[in-house]
Amino acid sequence: MTDGPDLAERFAAWQDLGFDPHHCPVRDVLSHLGDKWTTLIIASLAGGTRRFGAIHRVIPDISKRMLTQTLRDLERDGLVTRRVFPTSPPSVEYSLTPLGGSLLRPLAGLVDWAERNHPAIRAARIQFQAEP
Repeated sequence: MTDGPDLAERFAAWQDLGFDPHHCPVRDVLSHLGDKWTTLIIASLAGGTRRFGAIHRVIPDISKRMLTQTLRDLERDGLVTRRVFPTSPPSVEYSLTPLGGSLLRPLAGLVDWAERNHPAIRAARIQFQAEP
């Protein structure tokens, strides 16, 4: 595990900053990106531009309110762009910005890790629940 010491040093530096959300990247950025809805929305936009309804269809268990809020947060953070078309009713398309696109490679690594380790994690959960 070669990255462990580097991560430990970074964590120590964040502690020195008092975990101030304005200076600590974990609290300021990663806590938002680690949200399950954010990850799924970014993944849904990896293939290209989608309308709100199309995003909702590929993530059916997200409420429309949560989808709207998460898209707004992603737009605020500069990861997603929103394009409104003057139709009646207005149609809206969402796509990743270049900054959002730069997240795809690290996210793909995390997704790969989750897929590879999901069986082991599920087995560990079952074993944990079975222990007295």
